[in-house]
Amino acid sequence: MANRVGRGLVAYLTQELREPPQTAFDAGALGAMLEVGDVILIAGRSRVSAVIRRMTSSIWSHAVLYVGDMLDVYEPDGERHVLVEMELGIGCASAPLSKYAHEQLRVCRPFDLDFAEREQVARYCILRLGYDYDVKNVLDLMRYLAPVPFLSARMRRRMLALGSGLPTRAICSSLIARAFERVRYPILPRVETIEDEGLRREILHIRHHSLYMPRDFDISPYFQIVKPTLV
Repeated sequence: MANRVGRGLVAYLTQELREPPQTAFDAGALGAMLEVGDVILIAGRSRVSAVIRRMTSSIWSHAVLYVGDMLDVYEPDGERHVLVEMELGIGCASAPLSKYAHEQLRVCRPFDLDFAEREQVARYCILRLGYDYDVKNVLDLMRYLAPVPFLSARMRRRMLALGSGLPTRAICSSLIARAFERVRYPILPRVETIEDEGLRREILHIRHHSLYMPRDFDISPYFQIVKPTLV
């Protein structure tokens, strides 16, 4: 009974509510400019996407990682899977680029990572294929982001349970954030300023991966925004 209710809830939340935007990119042109390790943000058109956008005050509700030809998985028509994502109701899975060819996208490229490091980020996500989606993490993040009377953001952060706590569960943004942690690459670090003998220094502390949302890759000062039509 619980499984049937859960499947019904997932089907309801992932149902698309509006038509694709008019600004969609051609899959061929998009694929020609992508590089391994690029993070692709998606606005989304489902009910759960609308909730995430509203809670985060951002247009982006989903994030996927481009892994290029590192996967040997193909569609029936021969199209290669080049994306790895953590999707509600499915878990961690691969997908072809055409899956999001008609969506509103933003490409975020990590600055100054060499090819070996970008491959390491991609390989981390590939090895997590089959992991489950951490619904509890989403609920915890919503509780943190929602304005609760008489509770400061610091107090709400302390109330976080950080998801299920299981290493085999994640959400789309936390999976990618954890992959970049493997190469010590910052997304939105916590900056600590210290004074040492008259010199001012800034120390960057990487935040816990479960606190990241898709919008953080967009506003991060360490990711370039790449527009396919301009490239």
